[in-house]
Amino acid sequence: MTLPDDDLLALAALAEELAHEAGALLLGYYDGAGPSEALTSSVRSKSTHTDLVTEADRASEQMIVTRLRSERPDDAVLGEEGGSHAGSSGLTWVVDPLDGTINFVYGFPVFCVSIACQAGDERLVGAVFDPLRRETFTAVTGRGAALNGESLRISAGPPLSEALVATGFGYEAERRRAQARLLEAVLPEVRDIRRAGAAALDLCWLAAGRVDACYESGLAPWDLAAGALVVTEAGGRVEVLDGLIPGASTVVAGPPLLQRELVGLLELARRAANSPRVL
Repeated sequence: MTLPDDDLLALAALAEELAHEAGALLLGYYDGAGPSEALTSSVRSKSTHTDLVTEADRASEQMIVTRLRSERPDDAVLGEEGGSHAGSSGLTWVVDPLDGTINFVYGFPVFCVSIACQAGDERLVGAVFDPLRRETFTAVTGRGAALNGESLRISAGPPLSEALVATGFGYEAERRRAQARLLEAVLPEVRDIRRAGAAALDLCWLAAGRVDACYESGLAPWDLAAGALVVTEAGGRVEVLDGLIPGASTVVAGPPLLQRELVGLLELARRAANSPRVL
């Protein structure tokens, strides 16, 4: 879908505005000293006992969806916490109202709001807001990416052996075991690994040069949509691989040359894990 520049910029402005409003709402629930009684009393599990949702997640998504229904009633919405509905415009808003819920519950200071708008599989605009650091990452297709209005451009990156690589882990036990085996192969071949617990921020921090590359298996569309656009509009590469982890795709992102190196390492690790052992 080709949209006029004015329409794209209007979508981008709305994504940013909604992310800021949701971030302010989240701060009203947040207690950086650790788990607060008011917050933890609202926690429930989703897919597993390690996958959590709180009243803050639900309130943030409700606010975003209500605004979208009012301002963009013909657009579809895909929300992590169930606030999804169909639309007729061909546009879909992909919403993560709180990326990093476990961090949020524990007072670990890494979480964000992620909002993107896309046409089919084509990402058009994205906004990721980190309310604790007051950092807003934005991207518009064909117009680049920015952090608080300052243009982002990914450098060529170091060789893989000197790369700081971000990753994350799923919630289901067997998937975690598979991810641990993959990590065992990656860790000796890179400078170090970082696991912050918010995939959207991993991608944005890659675009800002705070990590050199990142990979993660089992990401949902709302984890990926806005952050991936920030990476690609900053000059990076994002690729989705199947078969590294049973039952899940793996997203691999980085500067183009480094990203291909990391893909090669992950594919090598997969082949080694699946090869028969000679006893």
